Amino acid sequence: MKNGVFRGHGLGNDYIVMDPKELTFKLAPTRIRRICDRNWGLGSDGILALVPSKKADFGLRIFNPDGSEAEKSGNGLRIFARYLHATGKTKKKQFTVETKGGLVSITLHIDRHGDASEATVEMGQATFKPAALPCTLDVPELIQQPIDAAGHALTFTGVSVGNPHCVVFKPAGESWSREDLLTLGPTLETHTVFPKRTNVQLAVPTGPKEIFILIWERGAGETQASGSSSCAAASAAVRLGLVKSPVTVKMPGGTLRIDVGPDFQLTMKGPVAEVARGALSPSFVRGLK
Repeated sequence: MKNGVFRGHGLGNDYIVMDPKELTFKLAPTRIRRICDRNWGLGSDGILALVPSKKADFGLRIFNPDGSEAEKSGNGLRIFARYLHATGKTKKKQFTVETKGGLVSITLHIDRHGDASEATVEMGQATFKPAALPCTLDVPELIQQPIDAAGHALTFTGVSVGNPHCVVFKPAGESWSREDLLTLGPTLETHTVFPKRTNVQLAVPTGPKEIFILIWERGAGETQASGSSSCAAASAAVRLGLVKSPVTVKMPGGTLRIDVGPDFQLTMKGPVAEVARGALSPSFVRGLK
């Protein structure tokens, strides 16, 4: 379908999937921003683009709503997997996808209606080394490092799961507010410690194998859920001894299960939903050009 679009969400974190070969225009940053705009376009937390791969069954490029490119997205990968199955681009229940943040393996779980309503993604290995984020701090690992943000003296754990994350914990029994996220999120995202910006999670342990997080995504802002953020926060919580694996990560949009291996290999399992399929209107496309 010319200028076809597939829309889906993972726990409220919504993406539009496109095949550039079917588009009559290039996905330039200005056009991505227009398509993702919730008032002037379709509205979404980003665009997933199917691309060729020599290393995997499929290739994926992930664009943030500000037009920048992300290395990896856990929710995006589940949506992309459902798109591949729903549109007949694959009949496999297991396949690999190459992202800029590394190669992942996906297993689809088909429900009684024949829909891939859940997916398990092997998300790769978490690392706490500054060079992987990147980060300007000269330390072996980014475990419990001090940082000042918006007038607050905080302690963060830096994690890369193929893309960068800054996790800030409060002790069990305390909580974060949305106001905290809106204040600290943009400040931490663009902090000088992270020259290429970072994703932010405000986290608190809520059980021996459970945490709750609020999410500020690099290039997107506040989101209801995030797969890579869940992986990063779960890894940090296990690394700090706050919880044990498997970790149930609760977010405003819902819950994901993250298995954190002894070597910090990560497996994410969670739901995915399709919302709509169709095509951009000719008049909208003319406006993009």
